[in-house]
Amino acid sequence: MAAETHVPTGARLQMDYEAKIFAHTGGYGRYNRIVVVFSWFPNFAVMLNLFSDVFYTLIPDSYHCIPDPQLLPSAFLPSNFSRQGYLNLTIPWLEGAGLSHCELFKYPPNTSDLSHNEPRERVSCTRGWEYVHSAGLQSNFVTEWDLVCSDYWKIPLQHICFMTGWILGYILLGTLCDWLGRRWGFLLSISLSCLLGVAVCLSSSAVVFLLLRLSQGAMLAGVLLSSYIARLELCDPPHRLMVAMVSGFFAVFAELLLPGVAVLCRDWPILQSVVTLPLLLLLPYWCCASVFPESPRWLLATAQIPRAKRSLQEFSTRNGVCLRDEIYPGETLLSELDSAYGEDCRPNYHSVLELRETRVIWKNCLILSFTLFIGTGIQYCFTRNLHGYSTNFYFSYFLRVFTGALACIFICLTVNHFGRRGILLLSAIITGLSSLLLLALTQYLRGGLVLVLSVVGLLFSQALAMLSVFFACEVMPTVVRGGCLGLVLAAGCVGMAASSLMELQNNSGYFLHHVIFASFAVLSVLSIMLLPESKRKPLPDSMKDGENQRRPPLFLSRPDRDNLPLLRTPPSMSAYNPDNYSRLVSATRKMLTKENLPYRISVPAHFPLLPGSETQGQDDETLGAAVI
Repeated sequence: MAAETHVPTGARLQMDYEAKIFAHTGGYGRYNRIVVVFSWFPNFAVMLNLFSDVFYTLIPDSYHCIPDPQLLPSAFLPSNFSRQGYLNLTIPWLEGAGLSHCELFKYPPNTSDLSHNEPRERVSCTRGWEYVHSAGLQSNFVTEWDLVCSDYWKIPLQHICFMTGWILGYILLGTLCDWLGRRWGFLLSISLSCLLGVAVCLSSSAVVFLLLRLSQGAMLAGVLLSSYIARLELCDPPHRLMVAMVSGFFAVFAELLLPGVAVLCRDWPILQSVVTLPLLLLLPYWCCASVFPESPRWLLATAQIPRAKRSLQEFSTRNGVCLRDEIYPGETLLSELDSAYGEDCRPNYHSVLELRETRVIWKNCLILSFTLFIGTGIQYCFTRNLHGYSTNFYFSYFLRVFTGALACIFICLTVNHFGRRGILLLSAIITGLSSLLLLALTQYLRGGLVLVLSVVGLLFSQALAMLSVFFACEVMPTVVRGGCLGLVLAAGCVGMAASSLMELQNNSGYFLHHVIFASFAVLSVLSIMLLPESKRKPLPDSMKDGENQRRPPLFLSRPDRDNLPLLRTPPSMSAYNPDNYSRLVSATRKMLTKENLPYRISVPAHFPLLPGSETQGQDDETLGAAVI
């Protein structure tokens, strides 16, 4: 019978984490801020490795076959021709495109006429290619192994493999974070990502490069996921948005810094070594547990009470709140944990497979996965229009960075005021309208209007993606937050990989790609209405907390009310609760028997006899007999 009473009490403590537990450990104090700052650095290191893939797979603006003298007549003397004349005789010229990328002229061996009237055969390149230096790098994945012409398909395949690694990492390591904890998931991911990052520098072939990048992508996903969850679980509701968006600015700074680093490195192995260095600098997190501790919220949600008590004591001590002596009010919290969970309480872990038995959590996970998939996938439609406006690589690259920074600022200024669901809905509407206008009116609009619509669509699609991740982390329960957020982020990677699928088919399905994502953006407007609002609300910890999240009306009569008046249940009258009484008795007994109190209340075995006590006892017996 006692075991049955422990479960609801523990669940009640989990729901009151911000009000009852978080406040007693110092709230969002000095130590929490320090840990959050150290959780931003992994975001910078991961984004350097993610965006470096753009420079690894960048195709040079101009390249052509290396002339082969064996394809020329035996009497031909190259010294009689200039450099450009020699290229014109050996390489076909394509109207509007310059020298052919993939073909050479082959002349009859005994001919002496090199005019255009002489019959010439076109053959594929025989001695390789000459490249004009790529943006930032002089050699990359493309020029190292000549992935052009017939081997062009290996370039988008590399990006697909890289994104596949991120998808697997989000799903597997997200679940691992729910079983082993945020700290161990982070340490395992950062160690393997460093090892694989060094191995990528030593790649000897394109196949080895693909496999290593796939594996490294999986580990980088674990680093990003575990650090994102850990920093949000250490914050109170007013600071969660700020903490998440600052990590977004770290990503923007990494993307802004990368082109200059690529110019200095020049070769892709050196660039890979440089972007791996920040990951290596995170390895001291193994030794310094205080800079990335385990989340006490996750420890309590999974009923790991001994570890949770030690973690709460560490946070309270470092935040300047003493929980060492039971004469202080805060120590009653630890006594309540003992009484609520019992001495023989076992850890209780959950997995994302339990979403099959839920209704609200599963719905929220599906909707936010859908919105993130749209936000990442539709960006390809807008950036392709930017390429049509200007072929300069740096124009589209820095414009994308600029819109990413504006998206972070937009979220910071609006989400705490108007709510998560309202701004997510606005971002989806503007993204869908921009896409539909470009899809229907591109041939009737001037170049400037196309550029404006593309920039606006890119801005709000990035805001849609960022807010979907943040929203998902807030509404998913602590016990399955890693696995659920991993599923949402994996859907975003599927959207990023969709652009590479178009390039794999030489953009033959671009129009259909644009139509599908524009339609999905309109459809997402309806699905967002089914989401709850998490503004100013504590994070859900148990599966029950996640199921109790309700969908508020779109327009609230008061900003601090999320339920309709007729649906509000009146507060129950206070009544006797045996759990509270037993908890009070247990805490009092521990307080009276603890050895390290500054004083000790002892009860003598025999009460001392007071003067006249025997006479009083005889009088009492006589009085009793008289009454009888």
